[in-house]
Amino acid sequence: MPPRPIVLYKLCLSLVDDDFFKEPMKKRRRSDRDQRFRAFPSVEQSTLKEYEKLESRTRRVLSNTYQKLIQSVFLDDSIPNGVKYLINRLLALIEKPSLDPIYIGFFGSTGAGKSSLINAIIQQAMFLPVSGESICTSCIVQVSSGCCEQYEAKIHLLSNQEWKQELKNLTKLLHRPEQLGREEEDAWDRDDAVEEAIWKLQMVYGNGVERKSYEELLRAKPKGKIPTSRVITLKAEEAGELSLKLDPYIRTQRRGWDEGSAETQIWPLIKLVEVTLPKSELIPEGIVLVDIPGTGDFNSKRDEMWRKTIDKCSVIWLISDIERVSGGRAHEDLLNESIKACQRGFCRDMALVVTKTDKLHLPEYLRERKVGSQAIQSQREAVLERNEMIKLQRNKVLKEKLKRKLPTDSRVLEDSELVYTVSAQEYWQQALLTEEETEIPKLREYIRRRLLDKKRRMVTKYVTEAFGLFLLTDSFSCTDNLQNEHLHVSGLRRFVEEKIQLLEKAIDQCFAHIVQPLQEGVQNARSSYRQILGVCLVRSRGNQGFHQTLKAVCLKNGIYASRTLGRIDLNEAITQPIYEQIDPVFGGIFRSGKPSDGSALMPHIDAFKRSLQEKMTEIGIRNGWKYDSYKKSFLIQEISAILGGLEGHILRKKRRIYESLSTSVQNDLKPCYEEAAQITGKKACERMKDVLRRGLDQQVDEGMFERAQERMQHQFHQLKAVPS
Repeated sequence: MPPRPIVLYKLCLSLVDDDFFKEPMKKRRRSDRDQRFRAFPSVEQSTLKEYEKLESRTRRVLSNTYQKLIQSVFLDDSIPNGVKYLINRLLALIEKPSLDPIYIGFFGSTGAGKSSLINAIIQQAMFLPVSGESICTSCIVQVSSGCCEQYEAKIHLLSNQEWKQELKNLTKLLHRPEQLGREEEDAWDRDDAVEEAIWKLQMVYGNGVERKSYEELLRAKPKGKIPTSRVITLKAEEAGELSLKLDPYIRTQRRGWDEGSAETQIWPLIKLVEVTLPKSELIPEGIVLVDIPGTGDFNSKRDEMWRKTIDKCSVIWLISDIERVSGGRAHEDLLNESIKACQRGFCRDMALVVTKTDKLHLPEYLRERKVGSQAIQSQREAVLERNEMIKLQRNKVLKEKLKRKLPTDSRVLEDSELVYTVSAQEYWQQALLTEEETEIPKLREYIRRRLLDKKRRMVTKYVTEAFGLFLLTDSFSCTDNLQNEHLHVSGLRRFVEEKIQLLEKAIDQCFAHIVQPLQEGVQNARSSYRQILGVCLVRSRGNQGFHQTLKAVCLKNGIYASRTLGRIDLNEAITQPIYEQIDPVFGGIFRSGKPSDGSALMPHIDAFKRSLQEKMTEIGIRNGWKYDSYKKSFLIQEISAILGGLEGHILRKKRRIYESLSTSVQNDLKPCYEEAAQITGKKACERMKDVLRRGLDQQVDEGMFERAQERMQHQFHQLKAVPS
């Protein structure tokens, strides 16, 4: 009888040399581990230490096994294929990272309180600059903790080529048309895009540069020092020290203020700031808090990074000021963008975090109060009652909206708590609320739970996969056996390739569920595109202050991130009627549940996995594995590894599939945008609008929406081209 799995695991552990466990290294590593777990209560620390110990010992056994295997075949002229396969699998598992970062996105408009909230969570008041009389962090800022001894920040700048491209677009915006009337000149001067372009150029090159040409600006010398590496690294022993160094880089000032420091003067070139805290007691290693501006950016590279950053977040917290949470276009736009992240990206959880909830005018609140018979005795009681009402109301509204957009079994819909009411100011002052009532500790607890859950799942999967390799290694008594085992593995891979047709049929079956909603959406888009375009092109005061903003939209192929008008995306707006039809079905295709109608793809993969495992059991019986469960366990584990990579491939493709509609429309309208962007002179704004209207009419008549439908279908079919 072969030894039981736990006995074999102990035998595998016994292969580890004594050198692996010498005390000095062990003590140092234990100390480092304890430091990393300081963010957790004692019970959770114990759990994490057990996970860490199990993973660490497994990695040592893998490494030891790998070294012994390499040594045993070092002098062989020809290494059997079975040995090569095993060596490669061991090396891949050894190099596999312990834990992929968990990105938590803080997504909100300027002044919503994102930076203040992050400061409170990491227990560092004023660490990131907060909104006062100046506009603050409008670049992406990532905050995490690590094993470093110092506080550190890396400031990533646009490359030289990326900045040249932005310069070209900025100078196009600042090309003032000749022979403008007085009213048109005033409108041009008040234009949001013009003001921002002038502001950026003056920050980098100084006053008066807005009248220079693109070629002249290429020869101009920036006021601030720009390193050739395009990365600025800051280090400090204390948080306050790093904060002072970092502040000028991410605090942007309004036009008309003093020029500021040399660091402030390169702000327009900054695309990302990464901040690392040493051994945080509150933020565990593996968590990345991301301060995400609400509108994206005029620069293509920064805007692309903005979208990708949103999509890589597994959790999105929509940050909204208490005074703006009950409505407004900006809040709705951000909410819709967050929901889209659940559709196209890796986001599995989202919540509304209402900030500044200590703000309340008591006489006004008492006058409008309509609930409860109990008298309010104090400001604190009023704040707590109002916060509870906000939670109930917004939780209901948010859940209803998510139900319309997401599959019914989505993880986020299972959460009983979708709304948090927080106060960063009260967290520090505690004049009205206790620390617990500010709900900052509740957000920290949420972060810890997410990391614990992910660590548990990762370690379980890692040890299971390693155990399969241990079983295989132990069952090999000679290289001939290795060769024979490789034949089984090779046969398994051929079997997988043959059966991949089942997944291709599943992909076609899943796409069939979205065909009708797509067709209905296309019809809705055809009937409403003119009205949608008209709404997008109408701004307050007619064309005043909108001429160059519209030009910026056209220069960027229909997309412009404006500080005052929000994010303008004509392509997405035009395709919105299609997305409204397909969203629930699209989300259902990539969910992990088990719907009876066969519309979800992942259950098909699970069924395929089970069928292969059953097939391997049959093969094992035919090949005399009845009393050798190691071989069967290993090959079944290999099936999971192979198809696990397929699941990751499909999820990475999801974003491209989802965005194929708006990308298709953008590509078809590109000639219209380019023509409109070249228009100057009198009545330029109206002439640009006419070009866009005529161009859109022509493209719709020529089947623009139908082409978008075909391109989405093509992207779905591309899932069949699975990686080898």
